[in-house]
Amino acid sequence: MAAVGRPRRSCLAVPGSSVKMLGKAQGLPADQVFLDLEDAVAPLAKPDARKNIVAALNEGDWAGKTRVVRVNDLTTPWTYRDVIEVVEGAGANLDCIMLPKVQNAAQVQWLDLTLTQIEKTLGLEVGRIGIEAQIENAAGLVNVDAIAAASPRVETIIFGPADFMASINMKSLVVGALIPDYPGDPYHYILMRILMAARMHDKQAIDGPFLQIRDVDAFREVAKRSAALGFDGKWVLHPGQIDAANEVYSPAQADYDHAELILDAYEHYTSEAGGKLGAVMLGDEMIDEASRKMALVIAAKGRAAGMTRTSTFTPPSE
Repeated sequence: MAAVGRPRRSCLAVPGSSVKMLGKAQGLPADQVFLDLEDAVAPLAKPDARKNIVAALNEGDWAGKTRVVRVNDLTTPWTYRDVIEVVEGAGANLDCIMLPKVQNAAQVQWLDLTLTQIEKTLGLEVGRIGIEAQIENAAGLVNVDAIAAASPRVETIIFGPADFMASINMKSLVVGALIPDYPGDPYHYILMRILMAARMHDKQAIDGPFLQIRDVDAFREVAKRSAALGFDGKWVLHPGQIDAANEVYSPAQADYDHAELILDAYEHYTSEAGGKLGAVMLGDEMIDEASRKMALVIAAKGRAAGMTRTSTFTPPSE
């Protein structure tokens, strides 16, 4: 299956300037937590935020969560200090660096090289720290294939809707929701373009935030659109969105059970004992190699979510 990796159904944003929120995030059921040094932190607060994040990574209990730090983008004067201070201070307790507003492959390559130099200097495992690349403008989307292929460290391609909307002069102030004047989903092309680049290079694809944080029903509806396409998860900005994201980006129990049954049945029927058959009936459904590939996707999502199957395949008696 493409893009098997760390679970990222829910990716919780936490401002590095808030010691209180850095502490609270550790006990929340998000798959991933990213500690933010960019938009959520005022310029004058960034130096202290770096220190807060290093302390939280080293001293906190993240309970199996994927630990990510979002640094500032490379058009700012803060990026290199973000990377150096965070990785030198807490590299052993860090899973990924998120680079926002990526516009070309060279920016990812800069981060890869910088991480490699720090890892070698500190004696850390070279290449262990991953990169998450955030697409937030037209240049990034046009170059997304090269960005996804820019480094073996790249684990995810992320859609950043707010900055993207501004960059293309989109006529809306509501981030992530449909636009009443547009007869369709204005984000469909963007999401599919990111998804194709991610899957072409075996990366995960993550949808961006929904800013109406108290409207969980609307969050769920927006999330369902990217989940239906095949996205692996979505940003959450409030603890109230976490359960909805975990649910939407996990398969339904019935679908997970059915996928596991297909895999078991296909393995049996293609074996010597099962008659070495390539296409067979499972109940009223014909299954074959294509069915197996589709079932692998759903089964992998369910397993990553920690789901337990509630049915088993029993080979027919002779």
